[in-house]
Amino acid sequence: MITLRGKLKKDGDVSNSKSKEYNKRASVRDKLLVKEVQEMEQTLPSTCQVTFDDPHRLHEFILMIVPDEGYWAGGRFYFQISMSEEYNMAPPKVKCTTKLWHPNISEEGAVCLSILRQNSIDGMGWAPTRKLKDVIWGLNSLFTDLLNFDDPLNRDAAELYLKDKDSFRSKVKDYVRQYAKR
Repeated sequence: MITLRGKLKKDGDVSNSKSKEYNKRASVRDKLLVKEVQEMEQTLPSTCQVTFDDPHRLHEFILMIVPDEGYWAGGRFYFQISMSEEYNMAPPKVKCTTKLWHPNISEEGAVCLSILRQNSIDGMGWAPTRKLKDVIWGLNSLFTDLLNFDDPLNRDAAELYLKDKDSFRSKVKDYVRQYAKR
């Protein structure tokens, strides 16, 4: 993988003054991400895979989660993750690009996860001490133990689960077959 340091070195080969100028412009976000991306890749859950469309842009990547248990087992779910220039003072932006039936993910791709909120009622929101690996593990846990039916983003999914778990399971499987099949 190409890192910011590698890019700076490569740019330095082309023009030393250009490299110095780029080094001055390298944002705090980009410097943090060099280390965080390496740490994240070393600690990925076995059900997750990260892909960078452009290895020079560490602030944008795709996360694929392939749950191996639970309601969504057998599907592939993709999340677009990006960090603004304000990262790590602001949380990453996350959008699920796979349509699914889930109480904490809307059909349009919005994700309800405390760690992604700047301010959270439960005190588990974003803080500058959090890292990308925390976000990845949190998203992965939405398919297993972090399901929240009490404060859902998709109320219809939560209500169906509470009323009829078999119908909920059936609807989840239909969505997996239709939108998230391997």
